[in-house]
This record gives sequence, structure tokens and C-alpha cells, in this order.
Amino acid sequence: MPKLIRDTVHGDISFTDDEMSIIDTAPMQRLRGIKQLGTSYLVYPCAVHTRFEHSLGTCHVAKRIVESIEENSGRRIRIEDRDRRVIYSAALLHDITHIPFGHTFEDERRIFERHDQSRERLECFLDHSPIAEVLSKSGIYRSVRAVLSKAQSSELEHPFIHQIVSGTVCADLLDYLKRDALFCGLSQSYDNRVFKYFTITDDNLAFDLNKNGLFRHDALSELINLLRIRYNLTERVYYHHAKIVAGAMISKALELALTEKKVQPQDLFELRDDSFIYFLKARCRSLRPVVSLLENLERRWLYKRIYFLTLGNMSRPGISKEKQAELEKLYHYNEDEARSKAEVEIARRLKIPEGSVIIYCPSTEMALKEAEVLVRISDGAPRSLKDLNNPEVNVLIDKHRSLWRFYVCISRQYEDRFRKAEQICEEIFGQENMIDLQARGQLSLGF
Repeated sequence: MPKLIRDTVHGDISFTDDEMSIIDTAPMQRLRGIKQLGTSYLVYPCAVHTRFEHSLGTCHVAKRIVESIEENSGRRIRIEDRDRRVIYSAALLHDITHIPFGHTFEDERRIFERHDQSRERLECFLDHSPIAEVLSKSGIYRSVRAVLSKAQSSELEHPFIHQIVSGTVCADLLDYLKRDALFCGLSQSYDNRVFKYFTITDDNLAFDLNKNGLFRHDALSELINLLRIRYNLTERVYYHHAKIVAGAMISKALELALTEKKVQPQDLFELRDDSFIYFLKARCRSLRPVVSLLENLERRWLYKRIYFLTLGNMSRPGISKEKQAELEKLYHYNEDEARSKAEVEIARRLKIPEGSVIIYCPSTEMALKEAEVLVRISDGAPRSLKDLNNPEVNVLIDKHRSLWRFYVCISRQYEDRFRKAEQICEEIFGQENMIDLQARGQLSLGF
């Protein structure tokens, strides 16, 4: 008898007994305490939804995709029962390796490797847990593990199994677009007609832009709308400057704690967001920079951006792609600890404590990966959407890349030294501060 669960986004969604056996394990229930959007709740107070409900939603959407593929083909395409069970179980478990504030620690200051690339975390949350026993009883353990581990994806018989769960336009994306927009109070959504275009071509998940030999402009419009929503959420939520600064602060606190050996990476595996903050404060009572960062976060006293750089283009001044690549090498990948050294030097010259200065430099790989979704436009092999050279798609790809930002942030209590800090940053990074350019009306930052 299916178990019905009421979801805010999708309404009543059902789960089998085997799926409920996964849901009711401790590692899955731990996801109730890990927010989907990290520190975004400091910008959007209702953005406190978790990776638990997102995982349930992703499983539901995966079922819709599978059912749509078969229906769209007139039942000519049939997905075997075992493959279905692998897809649905992997969809439930696709975020199982997340730790508190995971993407913040993994993508921004690169403290840890990505959750879906960590063998250690996969072994902890999947192999050494009740989940492995549940999957083994169903005979799908190895296949589900292969979906969750990119390193072992070659073990899958059908590429579409992984693509339905976490490919480009996939169950993961289609759930979080609606969920994140709803809980951030943004009027962003897609039409469920999007499910009518899923197909499998050459064993790959694809969007069917062809019907009876004719190009489906309505299908292309739905696909472009998905990319537009993805871009809007990236601009307004995922890369919101206050969310970025808060994330940089909590990352810096953890980094200092790790440097002083107050915590170990494995300490985070069993924690949730709130217990992580409590744990870090308890372990670092004698480490004033960490305590100060966490106290500032608790009262939302976020560091101030005093130095800003972005890419230049035809409509605005900015740094070159060569300079961007140089900054990425030094301050994103922290080559020769350049980021840490620069933070220490700025703090020393300002005569302020360690941890009062934070450099934020994201990766230059700001590609809109959803533009790489496979599309079928004829009876031939599917092609990447971006290869169609569609003007609207190209504009969205370029706009997404232009969201790249480089910040230097300083504690608000040292406001009297912001101007001096700006001068030091211009000297160290060799670029004029673009916040000043904005003040003179030469630049629109878009926020």
C-alpha cells in the first residue's frame, strides 16, 4: 500500500514500502536539519526548506519523468521495473552525502571536495548505514551506488538512469526550481507541459523538439523558460551578495577552526546546520576570530563589501578574462595559499584581528549547464541545446557568466578603516575598486 505524504510544492506524493524504508533511516532523516539554500534564509526569511523535502520532491519528479517518457512514446519506450527502482531510490538519495552548509564549504572557499565526489562521505552515509541493507535486499545496491558516484557511473547499463536523477534538465533541477522560488517568495515557475517533451534517444535522456518531422517551437520555448528561471534564481538567490557574504563568513570560521585543529572534517558528518554552529562555538571558545564570526552571523551583522570586481563587457567597464583567470588561480584555488596570505596582509596593514578580512572569489566556470541538455531535432543523434546557436540561449549563457563577482569584505566594526582598506586592495590586486565606479554612475551592479 503506497504511503502518501503531503508536499508543499507537489501536493500528495506517494512512496512504496521499499522507498519508505529508505526515508525512515537515520541518514535520510538527518537531511531534515540541512537547509537547501544554506545562508539564503538571512536574505529570504522563509527559505528554510531542507534537503529532506527536496529529496522527496526529486523522487516524485523522477517518477513523473519516467511515466512521461513512456506516455510520450505511445508506450513504445518501456523502462524496466528494476531500472525504475534504481532511478527512484537514487533520486531519494542524491543529496545523502551533504553536510551542513555543504555547497558553501565546497564551492566557495573549496574547503572540501564536492559532496557528489567524496568517496569518504559516500562510504559513511551509504555503505556504513541501514541504507545499504535496504538497497541490498532489493538487489539494487550496486546500481544505486553507481548513480551516486560519478567515478563509477560507467557501471550503469543505461546512461539515462543517471541523467533522469541529476543530469542537466532532470528531476533534481525540476524540483528545486519550483521549491526554491516558492520558499523565497519569487514568482518563478515552469509549466508542467515540460514533461511532454521528455524522451530517450540512443539510450540518453533528451528533449524532443521534433514532431512528425516538424520543429516544435513550443517545446523550445518551454526549455528556454527553464533556463531563464535558472538564471533568475542564480542572480537573485544563489549569488545574492548578502547570502554570499554570510557564506564566506561561516566558511572562514570553519577554515580557521580546521587550521587550528579544533575540528576535523569527519566531525561534520553527523551534524545538522544548527548543531554545526553550536559544535563549532563549543570547540572554539578560545579561538576569538571564530567566536566573533559566529556571533556576527547570529545577529546578522554581516561583513561589508569594501572592494568589488566583475567582468567587463560592451555595456560596462570591468576586468579582462585574463585578469579574471589570474584571480581565480590565486584566490579561488588558493595557489600557494595566496588567498589566506592576502587576507592576513590586509588585516595586518589595517591593524585589525585575523578573520576580520575575507576574500570571496568564485570559479570562472559559471556555465549554465542546463544549456547542455540533449535535444532531438530530427531522426538523427541528439545534440546539445547550446550547439543550436539559438540567440536567446546564447544571451542567457553570457548573462550567467557575467554574474561572476570578486569581493573583499571586512567586519563592520572597522568602518573607519574602509577607505584605507580599499587603497590596500587596489594595490594588492592591481585593479581600481569598482564600487567607486558605481558611485560615480559608471557601473550598474544589478543589486
